[in-house]
Amino acid sequence: MIAAAALVIGLVLGVILRPTVPIALQPYLPIMIVAALDAVFGGLRASLDGIFDDKVFVISFVSNVIVAAIIVFLGDQLGVGGQLSTGVVVVLGIRIFGNVAAIRRHVFRA
Repeated sequence: MIAAAALVIGLVLGVILRPTVPIALQPYLPIMIVAALDAVFGGLRASLDGIFDDKVFVISFVSNVIVAAIIVFLGDQLGVGGQLSTGVVVVLGIRIFGNVAAIRRHVFRA
């Protein structure tokens, strides 16, 4: 219940305050969001499997976001940022869809 309330409060504050992302960070934001979604769906899957650990979730969430941003940053420095961004999105997308499939099987028993 606390998490749902925090989510609603965060959404309301985001709509009211309309935060802006610095231009230097804008290329990394989509990748960071996809990495965060991977951690969220992994946490939901672990919760349904009965093996959720809050420390593991927080570490996974933060490390996914940081590693994805570093990979894209290094790609930008090497001149292949677009290709590495695509690679990160593909890998995390596969993980997200795998977690969603496991969640679906758990919820619908199918």
